[in-house]
Amino acid sequence: MKLLIINGPNINLLGFREPEIYGTESYRDLEEKVQGYAADNGHELKLLQSNHEGELVDWIQGALFDDVEGIVINPGAYTHTSIALLDAVKAVGIPTVEVHISKVEEREDFRQVSYIRKACIDTVTGRGIEGYIDAIKILENRK
Repeated sequence: MKLLIINGPNINLLGFREPEIYGTESYRDLEEKVQGYAADNGHELKLLQSNHEGELVDWIQGALFDDVEGIVINPGAYTHTSIALLDAVKAVGIPTVEVHISKVEEREDFRQVSYIRKACIDTVTGRGIEGYIDAIKILENRK
């Protein structure tokens, strides 16, 4: 399966940023875990991170022309603000799973709104970086 993993703002600071919320595993730990799982299960994987909304939109759109079969996205704070990400996921029609490292449903009121969720086939929250593996498994089960 050809997969695209997209990470939004501040995900690159894992391990440094509020470890009591996001844990102590680093972004490098996330990369290694996801790449290892993909390799062990015969998936082709591209893993990306940006703090810029437009770049995330460009990657989603590009997936349409790169024969991507599934997207895992952690939009970070753009979850709660970005109609552009919602529209991009809807436009490409590629099965997409939303991931959040923390339990957003137990956090601040503003984090209860997810625009992108309306275009996703499922959401994984509160599982730390293991949630990315859960998201890939959701996509695998759709095949």
